[in-house]
Amino acid sequence: VRRSDFAEELHGVRVADPYRWLEDPDSEETKAFVDAQNAVTQRAFEQVPFVEETKARLTELFNYEKYTAPKKYGGKYVFAKNDGLQNQYVYYIQDSLESEPRVLLDPNLLSSDGTAALSSRAFSEAKLGDGKLYFAHGISRGGSDWQTIKVLAVHDDNAVLADTVEWVKFSAIAWTHDDKGFFYSRYPPPENLAGAAHDANGDGDDEENSKHGTETDSNVNHQLWYHALHTPQAQDKLVYAYPADPSYSITAEVSDDGKRLLISLGDGCKNANMVHIADLENFDAFLSSAAPTELIAVRKLVDDMEASFGYILNDGDVYYFQTNKDAPRERVVRADLSSGAVDQVVVWEEVIPEQSDLVVLEGVHPVAGDLLVLQLLKDVVNVLHVYDLHGVFQYEIELPSVGTVGVSSKRSESELFIHFISFLYPGSILRFDLSADKASASARTGELFRETKVRGFDASLFEAKQVFYPSKDGTKIPMFIVKSKSSPLTGDLPVYLYGYGGFNISLSPAFSVARLVFVQHFGGVLALPNLRGGGEYGEDWHQDGMLFKKQNVFDDFHAAAEYLINEGYTNPSKIAIHGGSNGGLLVAAASNQRPDLYRCAVGAVGVMDMLRFHKFTIGHAWRTDYGDPDVAEDFRYLLAYSPVHNVPRVDSEAVQRLSSRGGFPAVLLTTGDHDDRVVPLHSYKLIAALQHALGGSPAQTNPLLIRIDTKSGHGAGKPLAKTIEENSEVFAFIAWNLGAKFIQ
Repeated sequence: VRRSDFAEELHGVRVADPYRWLEDPDSEETKAFVDAQNAVTQRAFEQVPFVEETKARLTELFNYEKYTAPKKYGGKYVFAKNDGLQNQYVYYIQDSLESEPRVLLDPNLLSSDGTAALSSRAFSEAKLGDGKLYFAHGISRGGSDWQTIKVLAVHDDNAVLADTVEWVKFSAIAWTHDDKGFFYSRYPPPENLAGAAHDANGDGDDEENSKHGTETDSNVNHQLWYHALHTPQAQDKLVYAYPADPSYSITAEVSDDGKRLLISLGDGCKNANMVHIADLENFDAFLSSAAPTELIAVRKLVDDMEASFGYILNDGDVYYFQTNKDAPRERVVRADLSSGAVDQVVVWEEVIPEQSDLVVLEGVHPVAGDLLVLQLLKDVVNVLHVYDLHGVFQYEIELPSVGTVGVSSKRSESELFIHFISFLYPGSILRFDLSADKASASARTGELFRETKVRGFDASLFEAKQVFYPSKDGTKIPMFIVKSKSSPLTGDLPVYLYGYGGFNISLSPAFSVARLVFVQHFGGVLALPNLRGGGEYGEDWHQDGMLFKKQNVFDDFHAAAEYLINEGYTNPSKIAIHGGSNGGLLVAAASNQRPDLYRCAVGAVGVMDMLRFHKFTIGHAWRTDYGDPDVAEDFRYLLAYSPVHNVPRVDSEAVQRLSSRGGFPAVLLTTGDHDDRVVPLHSYKLIAALQHALGGSPAQTNPLLIRIDTKSGHGAGKPLAKTIEENSEVFAFIAWNLGAKFIQ
């Protein structure tokens, strides 16, 4: 790969950037690089055994019916289902739980290859009594974060309206309660795409323009707009913006009673937001009389970025929020907004205090009028508690086992549906009646509504457990371990070590066909440590793995591998590491820092250039977790672990010591050409640096490869066919490098 002599001085440090030219996705040289790298990878995979066996088994196991929990809209139940091997879930609607479901929307019909997917979606309120129900939904293509909003008239045999709303990204959809239209968030079109319609013919099915999502322009000037039904987007009204800081994100929701608009402003990925509230009772007057650039008048309920506030519900002027204000593990508060004075100081009253014993409040779900279901996380597994609006504990909902839940509820309904999964449990949906006496079984244990069965999978063959191990500084880190019961601890088991550690995101138990294939058919061990930087123990845990404490995350990961070695599971020549996005950064940094500890590293859609991440698409939002490369102190810390800038030399002592096992760990980077979250240039630059520094040495026999998928993005909405294809290659690559054989 061509290396230029480009370098620049940053904060007094000369930084070489020989692959700066790879930042232009449209250059012929970059396109040639992509083609050449894919050709090399394809040839290499011709030597990788068991790809077809892995693919066949994945296809067999993925072929089971998958359901989401139902939820009621306009008096009807809506759920999504995948018959088995469909690329996208199909949405269904039914009049009652006993009636025959009808197809509401089949995203598989929106593209020929399954790369069109639903993103944002919202039903109209349907409170007018006219029988009309609308379904607004965002369609994303090729894995891009860009979406085009279309609208179905559900009451009119799901007719597709002409309404087409483009350049939508990182947006909710919030209907006004008169069902006349909805609020959404958008960016100005990228400069090089400003004249290109994302959906040229207005039917949500335009595959001709494939460039959306390949651009790298920074996403700034997020704005809140209102779209009136049956009108062109050119007539949409700008509702709110925040020019004081163009990097802020803006989303909105409408209050329970439809009287107020709650606008949330976010600073990157910081676990904090501002809340501005607008009166909607005179919204029609605003639409008809406001100048095009005039913004709606707001009351600044929260006007600093010191804590997070998430709207739960309101009773008249009393508004309930979930917050981490003075509570790093979150609590429920309320405030009386009856005065309406713009300058009134808000008095927050605590309703439900922060939980004890390091229990985190993950979410609050209103149901049955005056009940709140609290979704709690205790040592990385879910617990559900029911409270009333006065903050009085009622009872605990019983779950089938240790695992993870998704809650489906509406305040106006007494039904509660819970979707439960775990490492060895593909899922069940439970139905609860919370109008019943709280001592009754229907309220506490519910009834089995639907159970998922995976043909050919026997959970009794496996075991899953949680352990706690010490990190470098002594902090106890939880880790889940899944293995076959028949695999003794011989010290040489193939290990798949997966991590993330960032952005307040928790890795909780989940059912994964691909990982279980590795465990069953390659005799492997799945290890999933809950690294600092995540949200497993609240905001304090998050902050212990961000900014100037990011090294804690890497140390936690190294310590996980060392625990597995010391406990007799494995040894360094049998450990593969994998992570995506921020986890891709983790994998790359970990293998740079401790190449002796790992044999194989798979980094998916990773952030690899820590000095320039903030310059592309939404990368500026990550400064709240990583730091700002434009600030000298942050720059020096980032430079110390940035994967692109810390690839070890082939003649370094660390790599020389590994010559007997093929040198630096085998590397497979994966990315997509339409990843506009973490743009693929990160992976391009890292693989070029690895191949230059290590690839020319006879001692480096471990492969250094990149897999660049087309019409593929950061992961959301990826069609099942692509998921199976990628996982087949990834796990076969891992097994090949760990010396594992496919066991029928």
